[in-house]
Amino acid sequence: MSRLDINRSGEMEVFARVVELGGFSAAARRIGMTPSAVSKLVARLEGRLGARLVHRSTRQLRLTPEGEAFYGRCRAVLAAIAEAEREVAAGAVPRGRVRVNSNVPFGLHWLMPLVPGFLARYPEITLDIVATDMVIDLIDERADVAIRVGPMRASPLIARKLGESRMAVVASPDYLARHGAPATLEELERHNRIAFNFTRLVAGWPFRDASGATVTVPPVGNVLVGDGESARRLALAGAGLARLSHFHIGPDLAAGRLVEVLADVNPGDTETIHAVFIGQGAQLPARVRVFLDYLADHARVG
Repeated sequence: MSRLDINRSGEMEVFARVVELGGFSAAARRIGMTPSAVSKLVARLEGRLGARLVHRSTRQLRLTPEGEAFYGRCRAVLAAIAEAEREVAAGAVPRGRVRVNSNVPFGLHWLMPLVPGFLARYPEITLDIVATDMVIDLIDERADVAIRVGPMRASPLIARKLGESRMAVVASPDYLARHGAPATLEELERHNRIAFNFTRLVAGWPFRDASGATVTVPPVGNVLVGDGESARRLALAGAGLARLSHFHIGPDLAAGRLVEVLADVNPGDTETIHAVFIGQGAQLPARVRVFLDYLADHARVG
């Protein structure tokens, strides 16, 4: 018989009950077996171990030295199993590493400020964070959670919505003072538009034309970047126009560091922010579940 075919913890439990209750009959009554089945199980256990565990007599059951040693190990193993089950059932303190992949704007402006509070609540968890605007494969990169901003591709991954935020074309007051604010889509053509150097699901900047139809203007300019935070910083520095989400630039707009342009032809589209992950329910490790819950409760993007 293969070791995988043997219910070793079950055998240990029966043997421990025999010892603790002082005999086969008492153990059989407690665990719902017949005395002969209990006796055969202990005999089979002795045969596999190659050692006698108990001395049987009509009056009492007495452990051999080998039986004493084995009983002590059985108690330790059974206690460890019970503790493991209690921890899982009761939602024990989550521990371990959570690998998080976030796009740069969300990572810097939303995720990083939440890290101290999360770690204070879950000190046994280690966060391993990578910030990049490149879309990664969770399995290849061994990530537990990834933050996706924008349209979601068809995927077997589970997605949890964190919020959505309106898009806006913005520039710094200094840039607008030097180049003027575009009033029409035609005037937009002569402005430097900060672009991304990686493929995006939405290739251009959408606007409404005079008829109300949506038209797309390509972001053409003399600078391309690999993440949204770089685009924001270039816009703040006066390098050109950028099209970014309010969740990213809200404080800059409120403080006047950036100014929205062409708001009257903004189609009102939004970027949706999701946390995506593999598995759900019982398949989701506690360390990942509590991170997702904390993120959803505290990073309410709107």
